[in-house]
Amino acid sequence: MIDQFLDYLRYERNRSELTVKRYEDSLRDFQTYFEKQEEELSWTSVDADIVRGWMESLMDRGDTASTVNTGLSALRTFFRFAMARGMVKKDPVHLIKGPKKKKPLPQFVKESEINELLDQAEWSNSYKDVRARTIIIILYEAGLRRSELIGLNDKDVDFNAMQLKVTGKRNKQRIIPFGKELAEQLKKYISCRDEKAKQHSEALFVGERGGRISESELYRTVKDNLSKITTLKKRSPHVLRHSFATAMLNHDAGLESVKKLLGHESLETTQIYTHTTFEQLKRVYKETHPRD
Repeated sequence: MIDQFLDYLRYERNRSELTVKRYEDSLRDFQTYFEKQEEELSWTSVDADIVRGWMESLMDRGDTASTVNTGLSALRTFFRFAMARGMVKKDPVHLIKGPKKKKPLPQFVKESEINELLDQAEWSNSYKDVRARTIIIILYEAGLRRSELIGLNDKDVDFNAMQLKVTGKRNKQRIIPFGKELAEQLKKYISCRDEKAKQHSEALFVGERGGRISESELYRTVKDNLSKITTLKKRSPHVLRHSFATAMLNHDAGLESVKKLLGHESLETTQIYTHTTFEQLKRVYKETHPRD
């Protein structure tokens, strides 16, 4: 039955050899499992409990949720094939749901590392350095998404009210307050930008060609500077958004307030950062408690 199914994948579905091999490994593994449970068991008699037991055995041996779901997908496709050809009378998999994939915790830059970058690093008065430092500060102090920073216009900065008007997902706008440091840095950047680019668009952040800064240029600016102070694999603008949220919660900001500042629609999305701060708390405990 397995061989017939594999031929079906190859010649009727035109699946790649990699996919065929992955499905075969899962099916052989499942067969080995159910044959060890009872000698009488076969592909025609296994039930949902056997399938669930196999899934549990995969997780017990350390397979990820993604791997288990791939195995379950192989079984589901196999039984549909076998049912359609009258090889089996029932599909024990159709009501079984796979394990939920564990979402990785957001990565963030430590406050000490951000302070090192902004306060101790040598920044020149060149346009490139002034713009880079402004970008780092605004991402860290306002928690903007990459697209939100790119979309900022001069008119969105209100120095009198000390606030930014940000256009987020689905064109929803929100107001974000900012402090003295960002105000001074923005004024310095705008002065430097206007001197360099006499004519430019309404965009707040201008790219090398005079138009609105591009995603690639923004990403490169952030990555190059974060590389100076952190070993994180991800060194993107979104990491600074994560860092903003984590820093706010670490300094006792309310979850609802952080939600509004980030522009999240659901509080559940914001709550992922409470797990991040708790993980940080556990690391601090292990590193510093004298009896640990």
